[in-house]
Amino acid sequence: MRKIIAAINMTLDGFCDHTSGVPDEEIHQHYADLLRNAGAVLYGRVTYQLMEFWRTILENPTGEKAMDDFAVAIDSTPKIVFSRTLKNVDWKSVKLASQDLEKEVLELKQQSGKDVFVCSPSLIVALTKLNLINEYQLCVHPVIAGSGLPLFKNISEKILLKLTKTRPFGVGAVILYYEPTTEKTTAH
Repeated sequence: MRKIIAAINMTLDGFCDHTSGVPDEEIHQHYADLLRNAGAVLYGRVTYQLMEFWRTILENPTGEKAMDDFAVAIDSTPKIVFSRTLKNVDWKSVKLASQDLEKEVLELKQQSGKDVFVCSPSLIVALTKLNLINEYQLCVHPVIAGSGLPLFKNISEKILLKLTKTRPFGVGAVILYYEPTTEKTTAH
């Protein structure tokens, strides 16, 4: 059975904004390695369209090894996009989800193979509500954004997590690895 892992970058004040982080060579390399070891990556439409940027790097490499390696890794990793508005995709390693999120993820979870990574805020929230996330990998960047999209908006119950490990990066970012505990309480 595969694990469903929420992996996302966020600011110190809890916002998801791909332009606020401080991705250096070490962080790009970490995520390229993560992608190479992923069975699939799940995106919502907005995040998927942001990730299409990496196709331009494939066509015109930057000369920066970590960025170019990440572009190759994301290109070859199977991606599933959940969208109500996209009717087709033309990236060879991408398919549109054919079922609702819960059914698709339960089916993926039952298959053998490498773990599945969820990398969109909306999908992370939805799968958290469905109790389908096995691990959270939150890369917290040393940035206070002040505003933006909060990662866990619309969660109405307290969910207790257990810190299993951390990974610091030279730039000051740190990945916090959490697993859900079985205990849930209603938030007041």
